[in-house]
Amino acid sequence: MATVEITVENFKQTIEKDGIVLLDWWAPWCAPCRMFGPIFERTSEKHPDITFGKVNTEDQQALAAEFSISSIPTLMVFRDRVLLFAQPGMLPETVLEDLIKQVRNLDMADVKKQIADEAAKQGQPAPFQD
Repeated sequence: MATVEITVENFKQTIEKDGIVLLDWWAPWCAPCRMFGPIFERTSEKHPDITFGKVNTEDQQALAAEFSISSIPTLMVFRDRVLLFAQPGMLPETVLEDLIKQVRNLDMADVKKQIADEAAKQGQPAPFQD
């Protein structure tokens, strides 16, 4: 699957779906972004079951502000509506592949239980009702 353009209109539906979603926050003027772009695209072709989205921070300034994106490229990884990874900087292809492998191997029931337990400690409602 090729990468998809993420906008304010499709952002929520994209990150709230089941499965793995990788988001590349980038801008056309950013040299590291231009270097990471082909890596992100090649990796998307190897993993058709994963959604690979690109958020152009110039065109989607409101989204970038909402997520406090201050350095680009920034990579975010969601799985089953849970943000698992968010880090600025360009990743080599081998590191990106390893990250995907780690995300695939996570026990999401355990991750969501840990999140619910932490919310309960803070007197918050459980964020997931699966």
